[in-house]
Amino acid sequence: MTQLFDPEVAHRLAVSAAAHGWIPREKRPDPSNIGLEVWGRKFSNPIGLAAGFDKNAEAVDGLLGLGFGFVEVGSVTPVPQEGNPKPRIFRLPEGAIINRCGFNGEGIVAVAKRLDAQHAKRKLVETSRNSSSSTDEAKHRGKAGPGILGVNLGKNKTSEDAAADYVQGVHTLSQYADYLVINVSSPNTPGLRMLQGRKQLEDLVKKVQAARDEMQWGKEGPPPLLVKIAPDLSKEDLEDIAAVALALCLDGLIISNTTVSRPDSVSKNPVAREVGGLSGKPLFNLSTNILKEMYVLTKGKIPLIGCGGVSSGGDAYQKIRAGATLVQLYTAFGYGGPALIPQIKAELAECLERDGFKSITEAVGVDCR
Repeated sequence: MTQLFDPEVAHRLAVSAAAHGWIPREKRPDPSNIGLEVWGRKFSNPIGLAAGFDKNAEAVDGLLGLGFGFVEVGSVTPVPQEGNPKPRIFRLPEGAIINRCGFNGEGIVAVAKRLDAQHAKRKLVETSRNSSSSTDEAKHRGKAGPGILGVNLGKNKTSEDAAADYVQGVHTLSQYADYLVINVSSPNTPGLRMLQGRKQLEDLVKKVQAARDEMQWGKEGPPPLLVKIAPDLSKEDLEDIAAVALALCLDGLIISNTTVSRPDSVSKNPVAREVGGLSGKPLFNLSTNILKEMYVLTKGKIPLIGCGGVSSGGDAYQKIRAGATLVQLYTAFGYGGPALIPQIKAELAECLERDGFKSITEAVGVDCR
């Protein structure tokens, strides 16, 4: 239905529907073999919604209620910005999208206000569940609950000090996050991808880690810090990023963002000439190959989130076998809608059972070993 509208109008309608609870709510328990624990946090399933859908944290509860194991909001910039001129989102019939939005969003203050209100509600739910009887806990185990929330941080287009923007994001939003992401890989903010260079990335991560660690944290400690990288990197670039990640004990990497390349499957489509990042099915092979390389380069020591072209449980399973501990999607959700999420989870559980894996963790990286 939403594909009858302009892509950006359709996106706006979908976010509004989720924010107002006008979407289904998953009440069935997740298959027991797809639950896992990462960074000391329990995920009922490894399927997450990537950043870019709910940029302003308007619909976290509704989206988690669909059955996602985790939802990542943002990218959030310190100061509100309009982003690039419209039109800036383009559909391709190959199950793909090109976007050049440019971190359009309401900024840190608006997002913090929403997350503060949502945080209080989520804590109430968690407290209620923790006080339940063991029978109730068994009944609820694996159901879509409060869920895991990631916060993706970006920089403003005109900022001269990128690190200061990310530090501000940490100081303002990290208290609401189950994990944080430094986005240095969007192709739609000039100069942003330069931050993936070894020296630039090392300096940036050190400053952001310091900002996070200087804050007051309870017994759970600070939220894990991840970096989201591009799929358009050379082998040398990947080696540098892996070296920085290992040396600085980075908590994770998201692989990958959108691509500026145009794979053969879309290259002849006139829409492919539009400037921007390509996402969806044509990105799957490129992003999965980068994922495999990074799993090997990091020696399986760092949790990886596989993102790019996932549209089925089989796709998610391939990402996991390629080294992903968790998996994200976005474009396929835009095309397939809420019904896609339980379908992916069921298919993933079947893939694991078929190949004799009792859990997600047993399957992570098996194609790289």
